[in-house]
Amino acid sequence: MKRDIRTLKGIGDKTAKLFEKLGIRTIEDLLEYYPRDYEEYRPPLLISELSSADGEVVSIAGRVTGSVKVQRIRGAALVTSSVADSSGTVSVTWFNALFMKNNLVPGHTYIFRGRIKSSGKRVQMIQPELFETDAYEEKMGRLFPVYRLTAGVTNKMIGKAVSQALDGYVKKQEFYPLDIRRTYRLPEYNFAVTNIHFPKDREILLEARKRLVFDEFFLFIAALRRIRTSSGRLTNDYIIRKVPQVDALVEQLPYRLTDAQIRVLQEVREDMEKSYVMSRLIQGDVGSGKTIIAFLALAQVCLNGYQGALMVPTEVLARQHMEAMKELFDSHQIPLRPVLLTGSMSAGEKRKVYEQIREGTADIVIGTHALIQEPVAFWNLALVVTDEQHRFGVRQREALSGKGTNPHILVMSATPIPRTLAIILYGDLDISVIDELPANRLPIKNCVVGSSYHKTAYQFIEKEVRAGRQAYIICSMVEENETTEAENVIDYEKKLRQLFPSDIHTAYLHGKMKPKEKNEIMERFLANEIQVLVSTTVVEVGVNVPNATVMMVENAERFGLAQLHQLRGRVGRGPYQSYCIFVSDTKNRDTMKRLQTLNRSNDGFYIAGEDLKLRGPGDMFGIRQSGLMEFRIGDIFTDASILSMASEAVNALYEKDPELTQPEHLALRKRLDEYMSRDLGKLNL
Repeated sequence: MKRDIRTLKGIGDKTAKLFEKLGIRTIEDLLEYYPRDYEEYRPPLLISELSSADGEVVSIAGRVTGSVKVQRIRGAALVTSSVADSSGTVSVTWFNALFMKNNLVPGHTYIFRGRIKSSGKRVQMIQPELFETDAYEEKMGRLFPVYRLTAGVTNKMIGKAVSQALDGYVKKQEFYPLDIRRTYRLPEYNFAVTNIHFPKDREILLEARKRLVFDEFFLFIAALRRIRTSSGRLTNDYIIRKVPQVDALVEQLPYRLTDAQIRVLQEVREDMEKSYVMSRLIQGDVGSGKTIIAFLALAQVCLNGYQGALMVPTEVLARQHMEAMKELFDSHQIPLRPVLLTGSMSAGEKRKVYEQIREGTADIVIGTHALIQEPVAFWNLALVVTDEQHRFGVRQREALSGKGTNPHILVMSATPIPRTLAIILYGDLDISVIDELPANRLPIKNCVVGSSYHKTAYQFIEKEVRAGRQAYIICSMVEENETTEAENVIDYEKKLRQLFPSDIHTAYLHGKMKPKEKNEIMERFLANEIQVLVSTTVVEVGVNVPNATVMMVENAERFGLAQLHQLRGRVGRGPYQSYCIFVSDTKNRDTMKRLQTLNRSNDGFYIAGEDLKLRGPGDMFGIRQSGLMEFRIGDIFTDASILSMASEAVNALYEKDPELTQPEHLALRKRLDEYMSRDLGKLNL
């Protein structure tokens, strides 16, 4: 039974509501709310070593040598002083922390821990924590969890709640049989949960994390295997013959399909004529032309007398596909009727569309999640296509298929996953790869620069806008966060409004906005009423703006390569030369090496492979790297080896005991049942 978070001391209704914003409603949710990073209190550096630690959080032991000054700058209080050791002097600065004036005693020695900012010969430590020497030494060598926060919730609040939950926690039964734990060297479950939150050291943390990542991958793969086994290879009740109109349409297109597109279209058409139902994934880089394959497949199905459905993640994209399909069919005299179904339509509009779908007067239905709502009943659904399919949960895709009687399934992904991983994650699907871009696509020009390039970048963006083009600027955060130094969407857009002339219109977009607001912003950007859009990665998929030619990503080191490549794919979609500017002040050589991969190549599959090779143990903590596979703690790139292990373990288990009925597998079966009812549907893969 799930225990309410309010059973913990100190968490009343008000705090519970704040925790709920983080998805934490029960003690189980809290214990599975894993840290995003860990604070490590290392031995202090000498002040003379700080210039090589630019951008890093480090500690120094120093004596306060100067007076403590307070200045007011644009309403903000700035507290400054200077600190010295035997090797030199450094300036320390706090923003809006007037209490530091009373806390700092000139002549006294403290440990200061803060972020280093160097500009030429000038070195500053920003917003440092202050410790007495004994207190700091107590923390040294230990790791302290850092959680994702929301307004009103502090790191201390979450840590205290987790600690209390662990103390009074009824230990969960270990669900793996001993042979799996021994083979893959997995620690016991309760040990892993305790040590993911409060690890004694880095080695124990890695052990705990390996166990929890293995659990996520194992349960996911085992659940998919169970779904596949229960459905089996279904007999094809919809033999879809090739029709001459589709061949004629391919010939009459205003552009020539690439060899890769022709090959994949052939695979799809052949699948639909076989004796078993098609289940196929089309993987293709951004802009490789997956959508036209889907349109042609849907046309073939409907010209055979059946219905098709195309589900996409956003209303704006649904409308774009609707317009593109209507134009394609009308201009080539294809006698098919597509209809649109989205959540924002009025009740009356929806009823009308439901009737057309039910009676079969609508041949193809294009829509968002609205397609899987209960009132939708198809007359004769033979093909289901999901576009940008990692944006839909497993259960959502199943729900759409369930609108028909074993229809053909076609899923499309612009996520360039190396084939070895794709086979594990999509083992129930045949995989087609569109591995070449249309010849008329101009390669995107890339550069990796520091923040000193900002002025030049803004001038370049203004020049592009004056030429009639548009730009995206991506930030990793929605709003300012005192624990993280990174650009945020809201403040950045405010800054741009002051920076650009008033006739250049800017706006911001982020995932916390209401769907209606997001749609409105994207519609205005599409219509070029907004020239510069400042956004989080919410724009990673979901709309095609051929007029956008500049993508600038701030704090690029905070994203994985695969995600940066997806963002880059938002530009270069029209006939104009496009540009991608990755901004990063990181001094970390490995991070810069990764970013330079984007500089060298526009090939998503090459980048995904390099991402896999360049990952190291240090990438396991901090910002999620892929941003594509929304596991709670695992990352398919960083944890590719654990993914392979979990796949191997599932295969061995099902070979030995397909129904999991042997006594030693009953606990695992129970855990898998829980996972399938509670977690599987939340995964966007």
